[in-house]
Amino acid sequence: MRAVVFEQYGEPAEVREVADPRPAEHGVVVRVEATGLCRSDWHGWQGHDPDIALPHVPGHELAGVVEEAGARVTGWRPGDRVTVPFVCACGTCPACAAGDQQVCERQTQPGFTHWGSFAQYVALDHADVNLVAVPEEMSYATAASLGCRFATAYRAVVQQGRVAAGEWVAVHGCGGVGLSAVMIAAASGARVVAVDVSPQALDLARTFGATRCVDASRAEDTAAAVRDLTGGGAHLSLDALGSPATCAASIDGLRRRGRHVQVGLLPSPAGTTPVPMARAIALELELLGSHGMAAHTYPPMLELVRAGVLRPDLLVTSTITLDAVPSALAAMGTAPGAGVTVAEPWS
Repeated sequence: MRAVVFEQYGEPAEVREVADPRPAEHGVVVRVEATGLCRSDWHGWQGHDPDIALPHVPGHELAGVVEEAGARVTGWRPGDRVTVPFVCACGTCPACAAGDQQVCERQTQPGFTHWGSFAQYVALDHADVNLVAVPEEMSYATAASLGCRFATAYRAVVQQGRVAAGEWVAVHGCGGVGLSAVMIAAASGARVVAVDVSPQALDLARTFGATRCVDASRAEDTAAAVRDLTGGGAHLSLDALGSPATCAASIDGLRRRGRHVQVGLLPSPAGTTPVPMARAIALELELLGSHGMAAHTYPPMLELVRAGVLRPDLLVTSTITLDAVPSALAAMGTAPGAGVTVAEPWS
């Protein structure tokens, strides 16, 4: 099969022929119809993920058709239209038994723990636990966007963030996850403040429901700007980018007893990130992490998509071929894409 491969962290990837994957007894092989390009893929390419072994095929947001199923798979067969969370759970550990598959103790992640979906085919583990049926009326490009950016944003805003109608929600970083969070928060009845350095990203945020915007390239203090716009601070704030500056700004922009949700990855040489804990203590803030979304919790989100309340299809702003992935991946370091989907990976 054709796949995007990189041999060294940060060095140019290339499209070349590699061996087709085979399914585990509990897994499937999916023929990839569409796959998303996410900033997490850029982090992996940069060497920020210890699970990656070289050479490597990235890609974790995907939708496609089951090509082959392992002997122990009971719920899926070749020809089924499917997508999958980027966290594939084992289904049997204590976290999975509690329903928390997104933090499975033995999780696998396509594009990180094993070769991913920037390829014609991808192997997925524990199919009966992890696969999600793609409705016939949903395009593969839309379905691919659910697996990381949209489902991650949905869990961060709704399940972890506990958004409520009328609240102020600040979203720091308006890439794929951030714009998804803007749309989901607005659809939940919240008033949204979008923060980004890109005027184009802020324009998209307005389109998807942001009522206020802060241009972080011009504002001297983005947290102060958020507090001013919201009359004292956001009730809920998300760092959807992942940097020490956006993490701190998200926390500093909260009102008393506000909730911060960290979604963006925070790489640093020391493995830690400075956090304004004095403010968190004084204002009794909640600091939460959010890590994907379990497959069994997809139905409410899919129902909102079916009803047209949520429109993840609008977040797919461009499509590219597999051959364009290496350059697009490298470009994410300076200009993260808001909704790029890689279409027709076999071409």
